[in-house]
Amino acid sequence: MKRPTKDTEESARRISRRAALLGGVQLTFAGVLLLRMRSLQLGQADEFRLLAEENRINIRLLPPSRGLILDRNGAVIAGNVQNYRIVLVREDAGEPRAALERLAQLIPLTPEEIERAEREILRHRPFVPVTIVDQLNWEEVARVAANAPALPGITPEVGLTRFYPFGAEFAHSVGYVGPVSERDLEARENPDPLLMIPRFQIGKIGVERELEENLRGSAGHRRIEVNAVGREMRELDRQEGDPGVNVQLTLDRQLQAFCLARLGEDSASAVVMDIPTGNILALASSPSFDANLFVRGISVADYAGLRDNDHRPMSNKTVQGAYPPGSTFKMVTALAAFEGGFATPDERIFCPGHIEISDRRFHCWNRGGHGRVNLVSALSESCDVFFYELAQRVGIERINAMATRLGLGERYDLPLSGVSSGLNPSREWKRERRGAEWVVGDTINASIGQGFVLTTPLQLAVMTARLASNRAIVPRLVHAIDDVEQPIADQPSLGLSPEALAQIRRGMWEVSNSNRGTAYSSRIVDAALRMAGKTGTSQVFSITTAEREAGIRRQDQLPWNRRDHALFVAFAPDTEPRYAVSIVVEHGGGGSSVAAPIARDIILAAQSGGLPPLEAYPAPQRNRIESMIRTISDQIGPPAEPNPGRSRA
Repeated sequence: MKRPTKDTEESARRISRRAALLGGVQLTFAGVLLLRMRSLQLGQADEFRLLAEENRINIRLLPPSRGLILDRNGAVIAGNVQNYRIVLVREDAGEPRAALERLAQLIPLTPEEIERAEREILRHRPFVPVTIVDQLNWEEVARVAANAPALPGITPEVGLTRFYPFGAEFAHSVGYVGPVSERDLEARENPDPLLMIPRFQIGKIGVERELEENLRGSAGHRRIEVNAVGREMRELDRQEGDPGVNVQLTLDRQLQAFCLARLGEDSASAVVMDIPTGNILALASSPSFDANLFVRGISVADYAGLRDNDHRPMSNKTVQGAYPPGSTFKMVTALAAFEGGFATPDERIFCPGHIEISDRRFHCWNRGGHGRVNLVSALSESCDVFFYELAQRVGIERINAMATRLGLGERYDLPLSGVSSGLNPSREWKRERRGAEWVVGDTINASIGQGFVLTTPLQLAVMTARLASNRAIVPRLVHAIDDVEQPIADQPSLGLSPEALAQIRRGMWEVSNSNRGTAYSSRIVDAALRMAGKTGTSQVFSITTAEREAGIRRQDQLPWNRRDHALFVAFAPDTEPRYAVSIVVEHGGGGSSVAAPIARDIILAAQSGGLPPLEAYPAPQRNRIESMIRTISDQIGPPAEPNPGRSRA
């Protein structure tokens, strides 16, 4: 059927309008596209040209200088020194073995070092610089630089490396740095890109490790032009990074050096604390080691010597060593009894030399007995039976609580490696860890610091500071970070009975000032410097029946590692306590004969701010003491100068 003319015309008009609309949209889109293309090609041409250039520009990180570590007086105890090194680029040097043999004609390289360097070179791409040797002296570097035309691909460079001017004095507390290892990277969830720089050094132990984030600083960078295969062509610009911040510790270099020298070759430790602030003034662990050995790359022989030494020079005994405290623990038992109302200061207990408990005999160190003793005389003469009796009345729960109150069994938050919490045992602990019930014999042993009780030298110093002050002293090692002084922890009152504390302090005073005291021979005669202390001797092994039958009767007849530990704790001056000290000499024997004399010398050095004053000693001892002080003075020298020693690739 033929459509009417009118309908056909209307349809045509609609189609024309739609076509016009569609054409307009298309023209508009094309116009916008043309305008955008014009903007990109003309207005933003420079920007996109720069982006294209960036495709052949690499960013390389620049390691920052590491922050310094200083003692309380500002002496640098961990610093940075220039490090001269030799690097080799294989593509410029040619065959590695020939290049290394040419280099060996100028600086000493053994065949083993050449083989090791060659393996390192072949592990990397030809254009990557590989460090062959570092820690060179200026003469060696100058010799290589002067022969540069004959050594293509071999270049001397200069950087910074860590140096410890006092060598072994702070090795355990400050620690040391070393190259980043795979273990270091795995221990971090998102490693700092700095750690990927070849031979970059980070803290391995001690303050260097625990405050790594502060000391490391932030990287700088340089923009370099590289070719299609990534080879460096030229440096375009450079921006240095931010150096690590400086850290100031509370340690006193002079006192630290004296402590270490006084401990000598013994396997021993000493801790000195400033009671009002909790500042740790000395943390000495003997024997020590030169931290610089690890920075340079310690040799197999040197490391084996440290590892196999039975005196454990690599262990920080001040915080890692956990020892039975022996009689230095007796103040804990006494305070637990007095605070609980189970004894009075004037009460006297008869000591016949032993006590029978549950069909077992517990001996006093004085097999002949001490007779009737009160708290003061029991502490002064270190009577064991007195404290056996108190322990039966008090029980382990109160002894455990008092030990906690005095700071034992606590792991202190210090930037040191492997800080131990020791062991403050309880019924629950034995049930959970040993699968056995607590018995009265355990309490008897704990009352004199034997059995399961373990303490660190640091904890013993804290305990002594708390006894001297009746405040919850907390040890403090970091004085300032980036010149910002760190806060001193709150030191609330312990709330201990002043009357009981007075008796405890009186007993400690008589230990070293009464002619019946166990440390009377280590007394201080200057009234302004006198100390109050407590001896301790902790048993490691008993002399067996077979050994007694073989004639072994004394500790000095046993092998060294089976002898008793010697301990001593003290505070001074006795009237207004300022310093607390603890000494532990592993397998040293008696606390009165071995540890007490060391503590006296150290606490006198702390009070005098230098070497101990000779007039503070009893007159008959002064000739011997003068000789000892002279020897120690000779050992405490100025900071060491860097001694270049080669490290290997």
